[in-house]
Amino acid sequence: MAKQHELTIDIDGEQWDRIGIKTHLITILEPLDPIIEEQVKPQFQPGDFITISEKVVTISQGRVVHIDVVKASPLAKFIVKGVKKYDNDIGYSLPEKMQVAIYQAGYFRMIAALIGGTATRLFGRHGDFYRIAGNRISEIDGFNPDAMAPFDKFAMIGPGDPDGYAQRIEDTFGIPTVIIDGNNINVEVLGASKGLPVDRAKARRILLDNPMGQDDEMTPIMLCRKRP
Repeated sequence: MAKQHELTIDIDGEQWDRIGIKTHLITILEPLDPIIEEQVKPQFQPGDFITISEKVVTISQGRVVHIDVVKASPLAKFIVKGVKKYDNDIGYSLPEKMQVAIYQAGYFRMIAALIGGTATRLFGRHGDFYRIAGNRISEIDGFNPDAMAPFDKFAMIGPGDPDGYAQRIEDTFGIPTVIIDGNNINVEVLGASKGLPVDRAKARRILLDNPMGQDDEMTPIMLCRKRP
C-alpha cells in the first residue's frame, strides 16, 4: 500500500505545496513531453517548479536492463554480502543489481572500490565504495519485487544527462525542472534547469520526505508551489 505523505511542507518558514501529477504507467521509450504539455503546463504558475522522478526519465530514455539478461558473477555475490540491508528498500542487496553496477563501472574498478571502501570503513568513513566505483552506480535502481509490473523485472541505470534533460524541459515549456532520485532512505537532486526558483539544496529539502512515493502512487511528476 502506498505510504501517505503530507502535501504541504514547511521550509524555513515558507509553506510549499507538492501537487502530484497522476499519470498512466509510462512505458519504455515513451516521451514525457505530451504529459507535460497536457497535464502539467495548464496547472503551472510563475514561481512554480516541477520535479520528475529519475525512474520515469530513465524509462523514457530506454536506459533499462531486464533481469533475464543479467547473470550475477561471483564478484557480485561476494560484494552484496557486505551491503547494508534496509527493511523498506531493496538497495544493493540483490546480486543481479550489483552485477548491473559491475557492467557500468567494470570489474577492475569495482574490485578497487571494494578494497578501498572496505579499508576506509575500518576508520569510520562510509560511501567510499560508491565514490571509487564512480560511473553513477548509486543511481541504479530496480529489480524491486514491490515495484509495479513489468518494472519489477527491470533495472534502471539512471537518466542520461539529467541537467540537460531538465534544461530542455524548461526551454520547451517554460517550466523550471528538477530530476530527483528518491527512495525510502534518501532523496538526491540529479539534475536541475537554470531557471529553478530555489537552489538545489532547498529543492532537495522540499522533497526530502519523498512525497512522490515508492509504490503505486503513479505520481512521477510533482508541481511544487510556494504559498503566498
